[in-house]
Amino acid sequence: MATFTAQVKKFRLLKNLTQEELAQRVGVRRETIMRLENAKYNPSLELAVRIARELDASIDDLFHFNFEN
Repeated sequence: MATFTAQVKKFRLLKNLTQEELAQRVGVRRETIMRLENAKYNPSLELAVRIARELDASIDDLFHFNFEN
């Protein structure tokens, strides 16, 4: 089973953005950002790229996927 962790919150705070501001910039609801930051939601590749660009980070900086059982 894949596990997922996100560092979106850390990078978002470094950019002084609220969840609502980031959500608006990437075209999702605030709840999506909240669930992402709590590792309860796996974003699509398209959303991950939009978030990474908005936060001036790479996808590797923001997300770690562990595909080991």
